[in-house]
Amino acid sequence: MASHTVTRAQLTEAVYQEVGLSRNESAELVESVIAEISDALERGEMVKISSFGSFSVRHKGQRVGRNPKTGQEVPISPRRVLVFRASHALKDQINDGNSSAEGASAAGNAPPPPSRAGRSASA
Repeated sequence: MASHTVTRAQLTEAVYQEVGLSRNESAELVESVIAEISDALERGEMVKISSFGSFSVRHKGQRVGRNPKTGQEVPISPRRVLVFRASHALKDQINDGNSSAEGASAAGNAPPPPSRAGRSASA
C-alpha cells in the first residue's frame, strides 16, 4: 500500500477547486478551521465532525514505565493525549473502498495481502 500524506496546501487547493474562493481565501479558510479545532482541543473540548469522526483529549496519569533496553523503571509524567474516533460513516466508506480492492485482488489484478501465519509472537 502506497503511503500518501495530504498537506494543508492540498486541502487549500481542494477548497479552491470545489468552492471557488480565491487561493488566498481558501488558505485562510483551511487555516481558520484547523486553528478552531486546535483551540477547542487545547481547551479540553471534544470536536465532532459529522460523518468523519470526533477528536478529544484524554488525561493520562503518572505511571511507571520500563526502559526496554536496560529494564530500568522510569516514571512517566502525567500528560494529555489526543484521541480520534472515526465515525461509522467514515468506517463504512473506508471498508466499501477496500471491498472493491479486494475484488480486484480476487480477480488476480493485484497481489494478495501478506500472510501473517509465518510471523512469531515476539516479532
